Amino acid sequence: MQIVTPKQMIKIEERSEQLGVSKKELMLNAGRQLARLVDTSAQEKKGKKPNDTHVVFLAGAGNNGGDCYAAASVLSYMGYKVTVIILGGKPSTPLSTEMFELMPKDMISVINGYKGENIEAAIEVAELDYMSVSPVQASEIINKGELNAVDKIILRERQRMYSIREAVTSADILVDGVFGTGFRGQLDKDMMAIFGIKTNAYKIAVDVPSGGNCSQGTVSPGVFEADETITFGYIKTGMSQYPLKKYCGKITLADIGIPASAIEITENDRKYFRIERHHLKGFPPERQRDSHKGKFGRVLIIAGSSSMRGAAALAAMGALRSGAGIVQVASVERCIDTVAVIAPEAIYTEMECDDYGYMLFDDNKKRLAEMVASADAVVIGCGMGVTNDTSEITKYVVQNARVPVIVDADGINCIADDIDILVNKNTEVIITPHPGEMARLLKCDASMINENRITVAEKYAEKFNITVVLKGAGTLVANSRETAANHTGNAGMSRGGSGDVLAGIIGAIAAQGYSCFDASCAGVYIHGLAGDEAEKKLGQEAMLPRDIINNLSDAFKILKDKHKES
Repeated sequence: MQIVTPKQMIKIEERSEQLGVSKKELMLNAGRQLARLVDTSAQEKKGKKPNDTHVVFLAGAGNNGGDCYAAASVLSYMGYKVTVIILGGKPSTPLSTEMFELMPKDMISVINGYKGENIEAAIEVAELDYMSVSPVQASEIINKGELNAVDKIILRERQRMYSIREAVTSADILVDGVFGTGFRGQLDKDMMAIFGIKTNAYKIAVDVPSGGNCSQGTVSPGVFEADETITFGYIKTGMSQYPLKKYCGKITLADIGIPASAIEITENDRKYFRIERHHLKGFPPERQRDSHKGKFGRVLIIAGSSSMRGAAALAAMGALRSGAGIVQVASVERCIDTVAVIAPEAIYTEMECDDYGYMLFDDNKKRLAEMVASADAVVIGCGMGVTNDTSEITKYVVQNARVPVIVDADGINCIADDIDILVNKNTEVIITPHPGEMARLLKCDASMINENRITVAEKYAEKFNITVVLKGAGTLVANSRETAANHTGNAGMSRGGSGDVLAGIIGAIAAQGYSCFDASCAGVYIHGLAGDEAEKKLGQEAMLPRDIINNLSDAFKILKDKHKES
């Protein structure tokens, strides 16, 4: 499924108008789709008929507000009780203004929910406690005529907030259309207070929950928490990432009549998509009856140490279970002794080690050269440790291999200490960092990575002309031209060792002849799908990385069955 950035969406809408579908038509269509969702939600989520249902819109000043006004008109004619609360000021765009004027005001309750001019200072002076005075109390005090101008402003402000609270708490369906996909920054206290009103309503966000950054997937404190988000035309990039994805709830994509060819306006831009099974056509490759192990690739896994043997075992089993013809594990003796029991199907090459059980470089250089020369893909780093020798091994592999190299875990940490390893590479490289490892590469805090996941993955991929697999909820795959977001997987996979399994899977797929980008996309998708199957059987609390491996067969079966259906 192709997804787009907010900037690309603006270009697509402009192109749509050039192709004969005006922005007004798009907004009217968006209003109809939103009204249809409200109608369905009222019946299915609340079990109510139109004349028994109160729909409340929180409408902003921009075009998101216009979508709300268009939907409010449709719903009022269907018999719904409709209240529109105008937030952020009067309609400020030509389209939102027109949609507001078209609303049948005699059938819709309209609350001016935005602050009047010069009111902020008065509120701060009075330390106003929101929603503390009822309209009746406020009217009685104001009508006495005993108050100064500031007091009257404060009381009217309390009355405003009370009216908003009464509408929101009485709503059966609450629709958020305050801020759209262009929102950046932080919500103010007023919006946070409104979004924080407790309600039993089914909550729907228009295009994106207000307070969410649709470019990166971050959120402002106080973000609107939706049960469902209806987004128009295309899903936006930030909605594939957490925490925003969590606040979207169920994401419903609605067709508003954008011409199919309008997307061509972005053909020179970076391409974005959500990884779906139909992107994996041709994977896994068909295995003919006369096939042999040499047709499905040889994966070399350089991993493990005396104290970290499990990582090598998990990577090896991940590769073996993902279709690789031959898996060769190069490691120290103590690690091989352990891994060979778990994965007897692999072949093993013993590497000389230092007194601490980590692989040496000079003593292993000849056998390293032979193994790299015969491999179809190399996985390096899982449990390898970070020493001068393992750094030299990583450098040698990246600079001498002529096949895809997947650098994971300690391999990434070796690169962080010597970035010239990537600068002087002579092959295609995939790195698979989690946010902490990415932070070490960029010499920054992990929080910066999490706040800019999409940009970080893309810029690093572009800078070094590599494929970046930035792990986490909504794992990203980026190269210099494309960015893909994964949606399979679950929180039960957040355990040490899951990444080792993924490295082995990607290595196996790359060894079977797929490009680095395609191998990474297929790898993270099937890895997550296997994790989802493990969750069904064991639950998130009890499942282990080995269970991801054990469920790869089910994941491949699902993938093949879905391919047959399509």
